[in-house]
Amino acid sequence: MRAWESVQRSIQYMEEHLTDKIEMEELAGIAYLSPFYFQRLFNRLVGKTVMEYIKLRRLANAADYLIHNRESRIKDAAYRFGFENHETFTRAFKSVYGMTPESYRSNPRQLAHFHKPNLSMTYQIVDENMPLIADGITLEVSQNHLEAARIFCGLSIQHPVGDGQGVDLLGELWQQFHKLKPSLTSLEMDGREAGVSLPGKTDGCFTYFVGAEMLIQSAAGIVEPLEKWEMPSGRYIICSFEAENFHQLATSALMKARDYMFGVWLQSHGIATEPMMIELYAETTPEASSMEIWLKIKE
Repeated sequence: MRAWESVQRSIQYMEEHLTDKIEMEELAGIAYLSPFYFQRLFNRLVGKTVMEYIKLRRLANAADYLIHNRESRIKDAAYRFGFENHETFTRAFKSVYGMTPESYRSNPRQLAHFHKPNLSMTYQIVDENMPLIADGITLEVSQNHLEAARIFCGLSIQHPVGDGQGVDLLGELWQQFHKLKPSLTSLEMDGREAGVSLPGKTDGCFTYFVGAEMLIQSAAGIVEPLEKWEMPSGRYIICSFEAENFHQLATSALMKARDYMFGVWLQSHGIATEPMMIELYAETTPEASSMEIWLKIKE
């Protein structure tokens, strides 16, 4: 058994026992390692300590529990997911999401959770136009030459660089745009929506733009708070992927596809790309199950 497979076995066990007491010795035994080496290897491959990972995954599940079980008490969620008491749970929840469990339940916001990793994707390299199936998603990489620039109309924010835990500000930006979209008359009839990550305007931040494709002749008529973004022509690497539903597609599947492209595929193929990532959506309904990441190849 390879090292990553040992750690993946322990990850799967944790996911299935987040409401139970989890002992380090038991996890190490599942991975066929000593507790010392297991913790070192886990930290190296996952990027979190074992206990930090368990805490983050418990908090993610507890947040869902609070919303879907409104008759329960906060301390019920605390005990269910392994926290000693209400106070410990509240401190942990606030440190990760920036609000108390009570505030979240009374005024729900989109949260950016730490998702269960799939380590196998780090060790599988596929050629272009060959599908990769792993952990509930199907992924395929191809190339395309965009002959003419495409114009998008939307909104943008500056977002701190980091692992994205806390309130999902990007998701809230999408919600804000979708409220405005019905009033926009300059959009392409069958145009696609895009979420674009670009270099930030200040240190420690990146720019995130969300918008929909618009008629080129209407680009001059954009007024605040809307803005224009141009997808440049040129050669692109395209990562197409699918998931079971749109929520999974736009959260955990997007994260896994992004990490695979930047952490594995581009490096293994020796391809350099421009500092931007474009998420292209054919549709954003709850039933949507496919999307693409476009990465512009450096000329």
